[in-house]
Amino acid sequence: MSRPLRVIFAGTPDFAAASLAALLQSQHRVVAVYTQPDRPAGRGRKLTASPVKSLALEHDLPVRQPETLKHAEVQAELAAFEADIMVVVAYGLILPQAVLDIPRLGCLNVHASLLPRWRGAAPIQRAIEAGDRESGVTIMQMDAGLDTGAMLLVRRTPITAATTGGELHDTLATLGGEAMVEVLDALSDEGLAATPQPQEGVTYAAKLSKAEAELDFTRPAGELAAKVRAFNPWPVAWCTCGAERLRLLMAEASTRHVDEPPALPGTLLVPDADALRIACGPQGDEVLRVTRAQLPGGKPLAARDLLNARDERLRAGHRLGHAAEESV
Repeated sequence: MSRPLRVIFAGTPDFAAASLAALLQSQHRVVAVYTQPDRPAGRGRKLTASPVKSLALEHDLPVRQPETLKHAEVQAELAAFEADIMVVVAYGLILPQAVLDIPRLGCLNVHASLLPRWRGAAPIQRAIEAGDRESGVTIMQMDAGLDTGAMLLVRRTPITAATTGGELHDTLATLGGEAMVEVLDALSDEGLAATPQPQEGVTYAAKLSKAEAELDFTRPAGELAAKVRAFNPWPVAWCTCGAERLRLLMAEASTRHVDEPPALPGTLLVPDADALRIACGPQGDEVLRVTRAQLPGGKPLAARDLLNARDERLRAGHRLGHAAEESV
């Protein structure tokens, strides 16, 4: 029987809470939880606890929320918990070398990509956006670099032509918790060999922004469809629809009908029974087939329901996007 480890857990969002939940079901003991300070949220901008903090309080765990880990007094308090290891999952604060050196077995990170591909802030969305056919989680021994530490365990999962950012997030959150507990069990027993990351294949997953979620219909249909899926549920792909915004939630690349002439990029074509069809590509000869969307002031709906409402904003021949505004 392996010996239970004393663990400090550091994380903030829902993705991290899944790993904390898995840890709480394991043999190991969580001696403290570190998470970001409460932030304003919602229309009332009320201070709100992170998902990790909420889960920790449900289990009566000590919670610490420092603004930084660089101060000596914060590091001394962390050391006083006498943890064997620190598990870090989407925490949001940089761990200085002094903190990395405190736990006896160092610090582990659950990273949502197949390292060294997609180091950085948004690996889940960037993998889908880039057309990757698989993703996964890497349990990594942390060092001072940005997601550069040696790998202890990798678990993979496919990305299909229908996978959204939200679906992949949830799959990897569960997979990450399971893999992390597996690593802790191995470390508390016979140890586990770490594999340095290869030097080839490094890519960086830049932080998402709302601005980049605007669709440019001169781009190829496959690229646009991948972006729509990657940015669902946040920041959500969108385009202008007159003076308002149409949000696109699910899409796939398609082709023009045999007797259908080319159209300017962004033009709404004659729809299918269950999908909007938008001309795209440099020549307007490709088609983005949208099966779920949200009109301004409405709720997310299947395209079939939007079409049944016979909204004039979605009439064939109308043109979406800034290019339509510029051509007026």
